[in-house]
Amino acid sequence: MSRSEINDWRREGEEIEPGLERPTTAVDGDLSEAEAEDAEEPRFFEDPKRLAQTAIFVAVIVVAIYFLVPSVAGFEDGLEKLGEGNRVWLGVAFAFGLVMFASYVALFRGVVGQRVRLTWGESYEITMAGLAATRLFSAGGAGGIVLTYWALRKARMSRKETAARMVAFLVLVYAVYMLTLVINGILLRVGVFSGPAPAGLTIVPAAIAGGAILVFLLIALIPGDLERRFSHASQEKVWGRMARRLATVPSTAAVGIREALAYVREPERGGIAILGAIGFWAAQIGILWAAFHAFDAEVPLAVVIQGFFVGMFANLIPLPGGVGGVDAGMIGAFALFDLGLGSATLFAAVLTYRLIAFWLPLVPGIIAFFQLRTTVRRWERERPGPGVGSEIAESLPGATITSESKV
Repeated sequence: MSRSEINDWRREGEEIEPGLERPTTAVDGDLSEAEAEDAEEPRFFEDPKRLAQTAIFVAVIVVAIYFLVPSVAGFEDGLEKLGEGNRVWLGVAFAFGLVMFASYVALFRGVVGQRVRLTWGESYEITMAGLAATRLFSAGGAGGIVLTYWALRKARMSRKETAARMVAFLVLVYAVYMLTLVINGILLRVGVFSGPAPAGLTIVPAAIAGGAILVFLLIALIPGDLERRFSHASQEKVWGRMARRLATVPSTAAVGIREALAYVREPERGGIAILGAIGFWAAQIGILWAAFHAFDAEVPLAVVIQGFFVGMFANLIPLPGGVGGVDAGMIGAFALFDLGLGSATLFAAVLTYRLIAFWLPLVPGIIAFFQLRTTVRRWERERPGPGVGSEIAESLPGATITSESKV
């Protein structure tokens, strides 16, 4: 990129955080040798043997959780009740599932896709492949994070910006989660919303979520150039190199959090991302709400929301995609609300939610993964000469961000 082109871009007045660079296309320039190595496909996903082993393991877990455990725990009636669901309400639940997928794609494109000018189709491939990886590999969405990072690096997004954008993406997703726990939990407890409201399922989760929000706001105050400040540490000593590397994590997290907050402050820029984050969770709650209705269970909406989010805490259990953990967490949460539902009805409703929200995207997600590999090969064929990322980053004015910067 010429100096005049860079100056033209400066005049556009866009505020830049360290590591958040000019939007590029997925076929802009080449990465350096080190960056190319970093952008290699995650080896896990190119190993057919490991993929087959994981698929077999997940299949065994599914059979154990959904067929063997119910028989041992006395939930066998729940499996039989699955065939008794109202077809209209099940159709409504399925429709909410489609809204969930569309919202997730919109969120990704709003936060990440527009920066590298991904098409809606490319955004769909990355998002759905990431969802499938989340379902199959590791807990808390780690598999999806690894695959998405690889895809964005292949799309020629710089290493630091990729990390920061993914942080912003996750912050927007879980900001809705935490804020809903706080607001819904308090209003349910004080009686504004109808339904049973034990303190352990309302105020306590609200307090935990509020504390998490406070921590993230404090992290946002960390200067984005923290790593650069540590560059003065002696590179000849082990502790100096370690300090600089460790500084990368909080500085990148701070940049990502500030970027997420910027979307909230500027709805005209982040409207699609915010709507996507809200729609992603609202649609999942809609699936569960419709599932309860499908089995003639009247559960107050506020209780559905609270039980859903409290049960989702179990997603942190180190199982592939939280298989079994979330199911047990949700069933346990609604049982503690003492709604008077039979165990069979509760099991059937939660299992219906999981089948639609969790397992439904698996097949299209696997297909999207192979489509994504084809797309990445196309990017590599179409990619022209030298890249522009480093030249831009070095030429931008005011690259240093301090804790006094706007949050």
